[in-house]
Order: sequence, then C-alpha cells, then structure tokens
Amino acid sequence: MSDAAEVELVIVGAGVAGCTAAIYAKRYGIDVVILNNGVPGGQLLTVSMIENFPGFPEGISGMELGQRVQQQVENHEVEIVQEQVTGIKRHDDGRWVVQTSDGDWLTVAVIVATGASRRPLRVAGAQKLRGHGVSYCATCDGFLYRDETVAVVGGGNTAVEDALYLADICQKVYLIHRRDRLRADPYLTQQVLSRDNIEPMWQTVVQEVVGNEEVEQLRLRNTGTGEEQLLPVSGLFVAIGIIAYTEWLQDLLELNNGFVTTDMNMQTNQPGIYAAGDVRDTVIRQVATAVGDATTAAYSAYQYVCRHRGQEYGEYKQSGPAGPEQP
Repeated sequence: MSDAAEVELVIVGAGVAGCTAAIYAKRYGIDVVILNNGVPGGQLLTVSMIENFPGFPEGISGMELGQRVQQQVENHEVEIVQEQVTGIKRHDDGRWVVQTSDGDWLTVAVIVATGASRRPLRVAGAQKLRGHGVSYCATCDGFLYRDETVAVVGGGNTAVEDALYLADICQKVYLIHRRDRLRADPYLTQQVLSRDNIEPMWQTVVQEVVGNEEVEQLRLRNTGTGEEQLLPVSGLFVAIGIIAYTEWLQDLLELNNGFVTTDMNMQTNQPGIYAAGDVRDTVIRQVATAVGDATTAAYSAYQYVCRHRGQEYGEYKQSGPAGPEQP
C-alpha cells in the first residue's frame, strides 16, 4: 500500500453533489480530491433548462450551471482526477482504500456522490430526440410545453407525480402504461384518475418516437390487441425507473433498491463513508436537494477527519462550519 496516494477525503463523483461537498470540505481545511469517470457535471449536462434553482430567476441551462460549479471547484484548488472507482475496502490502520482503474487512494473518509439516472427508454428515436422533446425530468423541462399536449410513460409514483405536475402546465397529458392498472400509491392514483386533462392509455407501450428536429408523434402498440396508432404530442416524459450507480458498493454499503441508505447526517452503515445527492435513498432528487445533502455530508466528513486527527472539530474551525458566509 506504500504506493497509494494519501488524502484525507475522497469524493467519488463530480456532479453537483460531489462538487458542492468538495467546496465545503476545502473551506474546512480538509485535503480533498474528487475522483470522476467521465465529464464533470453529471446529470446536469443532460438538462436543457433549470427553472427552480434559487438565484436564477430567468432559469439556467444544466450545462451552464455544471460549468459554473466546476469552475468554483477549480477556484478552490480542488483536483478532479479522471479515474474510475472500482471498489472501497478497509485498510489495516482503519482508513479506507479507494480502488480505481489507475491505482489506490488511502483516505480517512469517503463521500459517495455517483448520482443516478432515469432508466432510458430504449426504442427508436428516443435517444436521437433526447433534449428535443424527450425528457427525463418533468420538473426541469415541463414549463417548455406550457399549454401543449405531452405524454408520460410509466406507471409508478414518479410517473404519476410527473403527470400531475404536467397537468397544471399542459393542455393535455397522456399517461402511457403497459399494464391495466397503475403501480403508484392509491392516493396518487386517485388524483391522476380524477384529472380531466390526464388520459390514461392502458396496456400500451411506446414503439417509436417520431420526429425530425423535435418530437412530433409517438408510435404506440396496445399489448392486448396488438393494434398500433400514432399519437401527436409535443413532448414525452420518461419515468420507467431510476438507476443508481452503486454496483461497485453492493458488498460494502447498505442499499435499498440500489440506493445508498444514510441517516440524517448522510452517514452510511460504514463509519467514515457518506453519501449525497441522487445516489442516496431519498424521496426528492433535485439540484437543490443534492446541494443540501452535500453540505451535510461535507460537514459530517469534516467532523470525522478531525476526530481522526485527534482534534475536536471546533479546534479546526477557521470561520465556522459554513466559512466566512456563515450567518
């Protein structure tokens, strides 16, 4: 292990949660590095417009927000290392070994911020028109289709919540589900079935997303009769499940349907390992909640690192837990 790079905190993932945690950790005086596989920014890069993040009354594109967050990390002189993390194991001295495709990192604490994504709709045209009518975030993109006709595909809580949200914005919402009943909670099902401008389409699957530059129609098939039809819509919102990037953690952390279980301090079942953002087992997955998770995780990691140093965490505070801007 002598050739392992040593650092006090490793953050896995360079999305908004990982970057926020790094900014706070650096301000606490922690030696921190971000390990990321791919382009920094995470799921932000796939969102065309974010209208509900405080401080941007005109909205901001996910790409621009991601670039700003990355710039802020660079301003704090936090290094983002392009390495794929493959596992974490306990070192003999009690620290953690973060294993990557290019070597090991020996660290006191770890924040897992690898994120999650909506399960993709794998039909013709869906990938081509992603961001051009095909969306995986109703609260992010719904306002773009105000007073238009859209469709939601899925039958669980997320799909029904998306349909209800869109029904307040759009003229008409089709809810496409492959079964003859919804899987959502009864109170949500009752709400969606009572809305005049939401039309469920039972035993129906999307065969193709049709359009040149933007979504124009959906080719649908009834699973009972085999009958096909073309449905004119301006947008398609996909809610057929969420996948967390946690395959490499299955033998280490407690997971719930693939998502990392934490307490209110973002602590996992392993001391010194925390989780933040969409990878965490939580109800709401938004930019704002990812930032909040990361702030808490960084503070918890700061306390843990200080205990490892043999300090009370208050001894190391320079400007308070939130830095000079702390109210």
